[in-house]
Amino acid sequence: MARIRIPSTIVIIFVTVQTGFLLFMYARYSSFMPQSEEKPSQVHVLILSSWRSGSSFVGQLFSQHPSVFYLMEPAWHVWVTMYQNSAKVLHMAVRDLVRSVFLCDMSVFDAYMPWKRNLSDLFQWAASRALCSAPACDSFQRTDITSELACKTLCGRYPFSKVEEACKTYSHVVIKEVRFFDLKVLYPLLTDPSLNLKIIHLVRDPRAVVKSREQSVKALARDNGIVLSTNGTKVEDSKYKVMQEVCRSHVQIYETATLKPPNFLKDRYLMVRFEDLVRDPLSEISEMYKFADLSLTPRLKSWVYNITHGQGPGKKKEAFKITSRDAVSVSQAWRNILSFQKVKKIQEVCKGAINILGYQLVDSEKEQRDLTLDLVLPRRQNQFSWSSFNPKH
Repeated sequence: MARIRIPSTIVIIFVTVQTGFLLFMYARYSSFMPQSEEKPSQVHVLILSSWRSGSSFVGQLFSQHPSVFYLMEPAWHVWVTMYQNSAKVLHMAVRDLVRSVFLCDMSVFDAYMPWKRNLSDLFQWAASRALCSAPACDSFQRTDITSELACKTLCGRYPFSKVEEACKTYSHVVIKEVRFFDLKVLYPLLTDPSLNLKIIHLVRDPRAVVKSREQSVKALARDNGIVLSTNGTKVEDSKYKVMQEVCRSHVQIYETATLKPPNFLKDRYLMVRFEDLVRDPLSEISEMYKFADLSLTPRLKSWVYNITHGQGPGKKKEAFKITSRDAVSVSQAWRNILSFQKVKKIQEVCKGAINILGYQLVDSEKEQRDLTLDLVLPRRQNQFSWSSFNPKH
């Protein structure tokens, strides 16, 4: 059978033309496709912490910013509705709710709230400056520093639909949550192309956390039961079982983010200690804002100074309120109030967290009461590395 011989130059020309045509068609087709590499227009920030760790304060540092839409613990609704489950079982429902809120899809609350609802049906709604100013409420400007009391008085009757409407008008959506105990649960959100998620991991000396928790025993009893999987039974954490779980979670989150973390966590995790924040508020807040692509305004600077330089540690009834206090005094109050026996027990159940997060153990009541002995170890320039243990003598 006769064979047709085609000159090699013609083959080369044909292949070149064909390749060029395919590249042209791909470029034209891809121009109509969404670019997965492009970041969403909004920035999403999750303040990840635990109860009584200063997270409400940090939440307010973001809430009062005019570019931020903020919600405080929206997952409270999940836990209240499904309180007979464990925290681990509820992780997925909490994650789905958080994702929807980040995307300003508030229909996710349909499963957890009354059918006919106002702003005031949302947990701690008045802690959100965005829900106290336009378009959610006409009583305040976005640049105003709002108070919960004034907001509750003037804005509570606005329809719930205003939450979604307001959310869509901000460049940043920030959520504060205390109901995640495993960073890996958040991996689907960190790899979700529709989100531009950054995580601020707020920690606090466990001994100070326990002192603060003792002011709010009844308020925390239901959540304690969920943490300990008691099938709906409320628990007072007298044996520090909840604190043990909280400390474990902080260690897990920190180690997951810093010891061979996945590539998608690069530049998206920042650990902040409450003690560093209250000692040098403006420096720490500036660092958090830079991480979140925000800038500190003169009005916010003034407000931050006033709220961290009040008189005394605050009243017991203000345990869940953001009021003007002597913030450094608050962070050290446990050293005078807790008995050394309690401190020893807390150090036993939370020793790993105390060490890895950069705090110093005390070996005696004398060391505990000696406020000239700094128990907060200095931080290295690398935000994930802490200085080695300093000799006390």
